Amino acid sequence: MQPLAAVRSIKVKLGLLVAVSVLVATAVATLGRAGGVPPWLGVPVTVALALAVTQLLAAGMTSPLRQMTAAARRMATGDYGVRVAETSRDEVGELARAFNTMAADLAAVDRERRELVATVSHELRTPLTGLRAVLENLVDGVGPADPAALRPALDQAERTSRLVEDLLDLARVDAGRAPLTPEPVRLASLLAEAVAEAEVLGRPVTYAVEVSPPDLVVAADPARLRQLVANLLDNASRHSPAGGTVRVRAGRAGERYVLEVQDEGPGVAPADRERVFEAFGTLGAGDAGGGTGLGLAIARWVTDLHGGTIRFDDPGRSQGAVVRVDLPVQPPARRGPGGLEMVAVRPPEPEPQPQPQPPAPVGAPGYSAPGLLDDLFGGFWPPRQVPARVGLVAGAVGAGVLAAALLPERSLGLGTFLVLLAAGGVLLAATPRRRDPWTLGCAGLCLLLAAVPLVRETPWLVLLCLLAGVATAVCGVTGARTAAGLVLSGLAWPLAGLRGLPWLGRTLATLTGRGSGAAVLRTLVWSALGLVVFGALLVSADALLASWVDAAVPDLTGDLLVARVFVALAVGGVVLAAAYLALDPPLLDRAERDPRPVERRFEWLAPVLVVVAVFAAFLAAQATVVLAGHDHLRRTTGLTYAEYVHQGFGQLTVATALTLLVVGAAVRKAPRTTAADRRWVRATLAVLCLETLLVVASALHRMHLYQEAYGFTSLRLLVDVVEAWLGLLVLAALAAVLALRAWWFPRFALVSGVVALLALTAANPEAWVAEHNLERYAATGRIDWAYLQGLSADAVPALVAGTADLPPEARACALAGRSGEADDGDVWEWNLARSRAADALAGVRLVAPVGGCPGRD
Repeated sequence: MQPLAAVRSIKVKLGLLVAVSVLVATAVATLGRAGGVPPWLGVPVTVALALAVTQLLAAGMTSPLRQMTAAARRMATGDYGVRVAETSRDEVGELARAFNTMAADLAAVDRERRELVATVSHELRTPLTGLRAVLENLVDGVGPADPAALRPALDQAERTSRLVEDLLDLARVDAGRAPLTPEPVRLASLLAEAVAEAEVLGRPVTYAVEVSPPDLVVAADPARLRQLVANLLDNASRHSPAGGTVRVRAGRAGERYVLEVQDEGPGVAPADRERVFEAFGTLGAGDAGGGTGLGLAIARWVTDLHGGTIRFDDPGRSQGAVVRVDLPVQPPARRGPGGLEMVAVRPPEPEPQPQPQPPAPVGAPGYSAPGLLDDLFGGFWPPRQVPARVGLVAGAVGAGVLAAALLPERSLGLGTFLVLLAAGGVLLAATPRRRDPWTLGCAGLCLLLAAVPLVRETPWLVLLCLLAGVATAVCGVTGARTAAGLVLSGLAWPLAGLRGLPWLGRTLATLTGRGSGAAVLRTLVWSALGLVVFGALLVSADALLASWVDAAVPDLTGDLLVARVFVALAVGGVVLAAAYLALDPPLLDRAERDPRPVERRFEWLAPVLVVVAVFAAFLAAQATVVLAGHDHLRRTTGLTYAEYVHQGFGQLTVATALTLLVVGAAVRKAPRTTAADRRWVRATLAVLCLETLLVVASALHRMHLYQEAYGFTSLRLLVDVVEAWLGLLVLAALAAVLALRAWWFPRFALVSGVVALLALTAANPEAWVAEHNLERYAATGRIDWAYLQGLSADAVPALVAGTADLPPEARACALAGRSGEADDGDVWEWNLARSRAADALAGVRLVAPVGGCPGRD
């Protein structure tokens, strides 16, 4: 489908493309803003719809150019049967039509060349074979070496000579190097000389010449005209029976004159009268004289050289064939190369012969020209003929509709879990790796991560789990193994929305390409109309049915309808892009090939030793603080120990992560060809890993002391978990270094990170933070009530239990603003954390604090 195919100008097409895309983007953005759609949802949907409209309108605009590129490559290999689809009426379409005309001409020329080579080879083989046989008989003494025995050899040599001379004449004429030098020619004398030469051939025929008027003089090239007559006489004498008569008639008709040569042979069928003028266009069995098949072709070209015509006429009641040549008395002259007077030497093109089957266009089914997206993605995502999958598109649409019905105006809960489950089902159905253990393991982890919104309400924790689920899902369906592959898997998801557009077009074409598109559309329209009309009537007539409809059908009025549309488009598009990524993953692990190690050992060893020295200096400072005590720290730095440990959490975490990159780069670049090389790798990187483990321990110790001094928060707990996870990766890196095998490390890092996140989820971090802050309050009397009040429902049971023994004012401060918190949403908002919070708050009587909350930090 090409919406702009009827537009005749490429400039107008581009203008319409830009105008419509901008209009659609503006309309969607305005609608989203009016409906209260947040920017993080509205902007991606607006951009995606604008790109979709652009792709729809631009369909076919540049495909002829890409097809011509592919066709030119195929023509360079000798395949001249390719054609370009002529689907537009603009400049590109005109170029496509001109390209097809050129391809047809080249195909015709190539066919003629092949036929000429084959025919010439055949024609030369016959006399040469006969000549060789005669000469072999003479050499072997089979026959006598007398004139009678040599006569056949001479005949074959003469036939070969005539063929070569005719070919040379054709080559000169065809190359435009046959000059025409007209001069007055007495036609009766020329015909008499030609007949005399023909009689020398000794054929048993007689010649009858008639010229009217007898003194007719014309302007012609004598040599060319004699060649024309000689070829006609030779053809007529060969096809006339013994004792027959060849009649030659010449006469003037106004400014032209006519030559006719008639024989008494079998004649030429009307269907063959055009073909015999082609090169080697003899009639097979009728060519009893052993001609070269070039005489009539040369006669036609000489006729064209003089600006005339030649054809076979109907002999009427007479027997035989009549060749009629119509020539001007004064031939039209043209100025050719070098100042020679020339005329057109190429004969009119013969009537086109019907082809048994026209060449298939380059863009036809079965051939895929490289597209714009193929050039854009290059070798990272090579083009593949991915089959159309209507079920996947329907599944993505279903996931979008389900999200639009369950997500807007609802908190995270059961509805969110069902939407994630539907999306994961579409991905699992799309991937051909669904039976791979790695993919199945990732699917299991994604299922656990998708269940987090069902059991926890902590926003940052749910967000981390959803992001981890996305990363695990894409790595599972792509099968990435290397660190670069895992990173590129995440980047490939949004790119899949662009890369999969041709596949989506093919899939949608299957719905309408079989003639059922209009029927499907009519069915949907009439079904929707019947549902709306009769549904509205019956719902308004029955209150019970109306209550059922209100419970089953989401709110489709006002701004909420706009939000549902945006959610449906966003979720459906994301799921569809992920489905294409699963169906056709890119080449993610291209960097897995053998790395190029450095040539000299110091090139990798020196940087690593520098890092080792820096870590050693840091550890020495830590040891000094431990051994010298807090007083020495205060005298030298002016900081208390609490202030000292407050520094550097983020820096130490980043340093740990960078150490893993250093170890990975060193393992890839260090040469390991000799035992000494391997010892240096193991020793140096093992020392670095051990130092890093001490840094991890120092960071965890600092964070513990800081929390004891300043209180516990979810962010500080998350830092602890991340640092501990990095320490686990350092241990894994140490094992990989000692074994010099790290192929398992990237996947181990992903799985261990997901498991750590699931463990953190199971531990209920906000409840842990609440419990420890209340314990700290009981011990020190210091607490941040405002922070506790901002915790999610996950912390409510811990707050209720932890404040049971505290004064009523303290309990009121801890549970302020939560007295109305209850699990009063519909079934799609059900969440275990909110349910437990409602149960914990049931029966709790809160007393407003008098004079503020006690013990504030």
